[in-house]
Amino acid sequence: MKRLFSTLVIASIMFFSAAQVNATNYVNTLPGNIQTIVQDDEASLDTQEEELGFHQELKKRFIEGGAGFMGIVLLCLILGLAIAIERIIFLNLSTTNTKKLAQDVEDALNNGGVEAAKEVCRNTSGPVASIYYQGLDRADESIEAAEKAVVAYGGVQMGQLEKNVSWVSLFIALAPMLGFMGTVIGMIQAFDKIEAAGDMQPSLVAGGIKVALLTTVFGLIVAIILQIFYNYIIAKIDSIVNDMEDASILLIDMLVDYKNKKRI
Repeated sequence: MKRLFSTLVIASIMFFSAAQVNATNYVNTLPGNIQTIVQDDEASLDTQEEELGFHQELKKRFIEGGAGFMGIVLLCLILGLAIAIERIIFLNLSTTNTKKLAQDVEDALNNGGVEAAKEVCRNTSGPVASIYYQGLDRADESIEAAEKAVVAYGGVQMGQLEKNVSWVSLFIALAPMLGFMGTVIGMIQAFDKIEAAGDMQPSLVAGGIKVALLTTVFGLIVAIILQIFYNYIIAKIDSIVNDMEDASILLIDMLVDYKNKKRI
């Protein structure tokens, strides 16, 4: 039986090899333009098979990892990406040209007074314009009152910039932890099978170890993806906060100059 099976395998290999050689020879006998079309079609088919194979392999590994833990890890990825994308959009909309805004406010303050400068801030979006408005709103009281308003409202704006960012860091920590938990559970299942069988067979251990490794890999992949988004968000927040601090100093200097000019 083994000899028959080996003979069939060798015959099949020889048949497909001969068929491939004949097909190649046939293509070579075709005109040049037809050969190009055939080769392009073969390359396209090979690419489609590779892409399809990748998606099928990914789906297969996901199912093999177990719906329980793999589903939770996938949920961490979806929620983390949703929060990260929302924060990125919000931070990009919050970014303003601080130098241009400061110049416009200074010109309006010198030409039209505090109300004209406040109108410029109303027509500009972003946390820097909001801080400017709060400081200008207290400008008639004193410089100290304006400075306190700028500092207090700056803290409020910083809180809005950092809103929900802690959830992204939670999912970054949670995804690999769930993967490691799947690893432990997979190893426990493998040893349970060994104990039930009373014998150390590789086939009994392989399934549990494979589940363990798959959950760990997917958990680490999710954490890596979210970590990239998290670092970008933190860097963006730091950039906006630095602009807010520099703009606050410029505003206090502008108010001091404005007060001095009014006294003269």
